[in-house]
Amino acid sequence: MSGFQIHPLTIPGLMVIEPAVFGDERGYFMETYNGRAFNEGGIDAVFVQDNQSMSKKGVLRGLHFQYRYPQGKLVRVLMGEVFDVAVDIRPDSPTLGRWAGVRLSSENKKQFYVPPGFAHGFLVMSDEAVFAYKCTEYYHPEDEGGIAWDDPSVRVQWPLGGKSPVLSEKDRQWSTLEDAIDRLKAEGEQA
Repeated sequence: MSGFQIHPLTIPGLMVIEPAVFGDERGYFMETYNGRAFNEGGIDAVFVQDNQSMSKKGVLRGLHFQYRYPQGKLVRVLMGEVFDVAVDIRPDSPTLGRWAGVRLSSENKKQFYVPPGFAHGFLVMSDEAVFAYKCTEYYHPEDEGGIAWDDPSVRVQWPLGGKSPVLSEKDRQWSTLEDAIDRLKAEGEQA
C-alpha cells in the first residue's frame, strides 16, 4: 500500500517526501515511513531515535548538528506549519554552505530528509507547531554544535516578516559556519 513521491533537491542528499494520503468522510490514512520504499527512493538510512517538540509562533530552533556523531533526520509536522532548513556543512562538499528550505505542515504532510553532514533548523509559522523527527544517530549532548541562524556567510532567507525570532539561550550563542567547519576538520583529523 506504500506510495511515496521522493524528490531530490539541488543539494545532493536532501530530499522532500510526499506520502500518498487516502482520505474519505472519516478522515485519512497514510504511511509516514516504509524502509523498502525509502531505500528504493535513495534513502538508505537506519533510524535509531524518534523525537517530538511543540513550539510557538516565531520560535526558531537551530541550526543544529553533531560533530563526531552526525545525525540524519527525517522531519515532519504533525500540527501547524514550519519553514525547515538544512545547511550543507560537509567540509569537502561542492555545495558547502548552501542551504535549502521547505515548508512543512500538517496540511501538506510533506517530509524532509536531511542526511548526516547538514546543520538543521526550523522556524514556526503557525500559532503552534508539533514537530516530529526520526534520527540516524543517538543524541550526544557533549557533541552538539550549531551555526548562528543569521550567519551572513550562509544568508538563510527566513520568512520572519520583519520580526525577530524567538531563540533559546543556546541558539543565541552559536558561531559562524567557518568556525564550525574548522572544528569539523579538526575532529576529522583526530578520528
